[in-house]
Amino acid sequence: MFSYFPKTAAAGLAAAAVLTACAGENGTASDPDGELQIVAAMYALEFLADEIAGERAEVTSLTPAGVDPHDLELTTSAVVQLDEAVVVYLSGFQAAVDDAVAATDPMAALDVAGPADVTAFDADGQPIEGTSVDPHFWLDFDRMSAVAEYVAAELGEIDPEGAEHYAERAEALQADFAALDAEYSEGLAECETRTVVAAHEAYGYLAYNYDLEQMGLSGLDPESEPSPARLAEVRRVVEASGVSTIYAEDLINPAVAEAFAQDLGISVAMLDPAEMEPEGGDYRQAMRDNLEALREGLGCA
Repeated sequence: MFSYFPKTAAAGLAAAAVLTACAGENGTASDPDGELQIVAAMYALEFLADEIAGERAEVTSLTPAGVDPHDLELTTSAVVQLDEAVVVYLSGFQAAVDDAVAATDPMAALDVAGPADVTAFDADGQPIEGTSVDPHFWLDFDRMSAVAEYVAAELGEIDPEGAEHYAERAEALQADFAALDAEYSEGLAECETRTVVAAHEAYGYLAYNYDLEQMGLSGLDPESEPSPARLAEVRRVVEASGVSTIYAEDLINPAVAEAFAQDLGISVAMLDPAEMEPEGGDYRQAMRDNLEALREGLGCA
């Protein structure tokens, strides 16, 4: 388990109005008709669980549309709705979810931190063995594939009659991840610059896998304000690396990125960290849109 911008237990448990709304609109954790209920902590896990479960379960998300999963809060009164549900979450990422899982009695709590093998990256963008910091594993197709295998196996234990169904759908999803990986490897093979300047450092796995260098205006916390020293460092990197684009995000106020880009005379484009459901399409489409944005911004052949 890793620690990520810790919040107090009170804040975590004070936080479930979101879940009340989510459950009210999309179904409660325990279904009187007996349908398997899966509650995913945030969009990437909701996508993965839904793709694997198909029609054998109802999948909902604790993080509603437009809410940054980093800042998810749940109310105490709604946390009990996790009882008897299958919860899919990443321990250490959302303190409110960790607290809710501990305070209730889910049918199963599937913590993907193990199969996701989250890690940290040093100043050169290399993984630091044995250190878990960067939670954004869903931007790594191999890690998503490993989590898909884990979730399918666990669902097969919970619902043995559906084990083959889950396994087959997981294999199809893994094929999709492999295809995305191939597209990224080919699409980012030859680029004028390999430096990705982003609103926050959510892209460590992506950068490492495709021989890119990540530089964030903010660190792992998207809400942290970049310091003057940080902006000066980014400026040096932009000028030295021939960067022509800064990547903003929907969940982060683009004002800083836009002002910084204007000052440097470069462009602003959007990059999706896949932390919430995209307005059009799904995770696959978001990843392909990201690839196109990267290719254009990095000047890839």
